[in-house]
Amino acid sequence: MEYIDKKKACEQIQIKPYKKKELYSYTLGAFPTYELIENEPDKVWKVLVHSDYTDIENLTKLCKGRGISLEVNNKLINKLSDKENCYVIGIFGKYECKLSGDKPHVVLVNPSNMGNLGTIIRTIVGFGIYDIAIILPGADIFNPKTVRASMGALFKLNFQLFMSFDEYANQYREHDIYTFMLNEKETLSLNDCPKSKLFSLVFGNEGTGLDDSFLNVGTSIMIPQSPDVDSLNLTIAVGVGTYVFVNHNN
Repeated sequence: MEYIDKKKACEQIQIKPYKKKELYSYTLGAFPTYELIENEPDKVWKVLVHSDYTDIENLTKLCKGRGISLEVNNKLINKLSDKENCYVIGIFGKYECKLSGDKPHVVLVNPSNMGNLGTIIRTIVGFGIYDIAIILPGADIFNPKTVRASMGALFKLNFQLFMSFDEYANQYREHDIYTFMLNEKETLSLNDCPKSKLFSLVFGNEGTGLDDSFLNVGTSIMIPQSPDVDSLNLTIAVGVGTYVFVNHNN
């Protein structure tokens, strides 16, 4: 991904409503913007603040201390945000990173919903996993909907995009792979969660989950549930699986 100097970006690029092809995105709201500034200050191009924001003084001080430009611009905030109570927006350059080779991962195969992706990021960071792989095609990790749903947790973890699951598995061969499936006959129950120092928890997308070809990949796990529901929501499944594995392997 091309690197753009943030000072030149502020001067030369006209900020518009989000499009995936652009080299920037933004945080909508004060909390995720503060998280952006605290965790990835070098990525911030500019911070926009509404004249009605009640904590401009502290935000100005924080930006000044990190060499970040701050601009009062009600018109642009209203243009970028679809919510009336948005008073702060952080504009940042998109970036790439790599997963930690010595830490556990969550792997999402073709996630399709930006809000779910953001919620999953927030959830796994809350449970102590800071590396997420996304198998493409999938939801845009930099879409403001994803960023907002993550509540800034996006800026606290490593992410990496892969064109296929095989590409991921070949790159991180040391990880024990656990695929979360609905096939009861060929899976372990999460109640029998294995011990593993270095694991990858693999989840399918919201509509189809993982197909049966993943039964041949690593160890398959099923989350016990009542027969009264077809399946758990993806965000809930990731939360349950992550919580159990993290606590079982500590």
